[in-house]
Amino acid sequence: MISEGGLIKSKISLVGLLVVLVLHGIAIYGLWSYRFIPTPDEAITLMVNLIDPPSSEQPKVARPKPKMPPKPKPIELPKPQPLVVEKPVLLPDESQTPALPPEPIIEVPPLPPQPMQLVNELSVSCPERIPPKYPLISKRRDEQGRVVLRVALDEEGRVGQVQIKTSSGFARLDTAAVNAVKKWRCKPAMQNGFAVPAIALQPFVFILEGR
Repeated sequence: MISEGGLIKSKISLVGLLVVLVLHGIAIYGLWSYRFIPTPDEAITLMVNLIDPPSSEQPKVARPKPKMPPKPKPIELPKPQPLVVEKPVLLPDESQTPALPPEPIIEVPPLPPQPMQLVNELSVSCPERIPPKYPLISKRRDEQGRVVLRVALDEEGRVGQVQIKTSSGFARLDTAAVNAVKKWRCKPAMQNGFAVPAIALQPFVFILEGR
């Protein structure tokens, strides 16, 4: 059994323990009162400050808008004055160039009229005409063919130049036709009441009958 003295000692030790606990509680409370330990709100504030530090940018200062210089006024150029050409003043001692004499007018003789082309054959305008003679040698050799002559007439109706336009193929027949036409007498060609030179075509056909 525990003696009474032992009980007293145990009670005293419990009281001492309680006193120590109370003193520790007071000390903790004092520390809490002096805020050695931050409150939950302050701890959150400290974390926010560490995550989002205050911006170091300086506030923007509104700059005044630059004034535009005034537009220059267009420079008006003086209007050009018309130039007036004055007649030169000749002094009495200055010699003037004499006027050149007019150029003589050269009269060009008119060109001769172009011969008129007759529509009909030459025989129509020739009342006096003799047919060509058939050459004897051409008859013996059985030469036949058609000759076309180009005949030129003057203002009096006389036969001038005769050309062979289409040959018969035999020189004797062509020559006989030319010699016959040169002996023809024809009427002059008329144009606007005046006799003019003319050109006409005249065919001849050499055929031997009965062959």
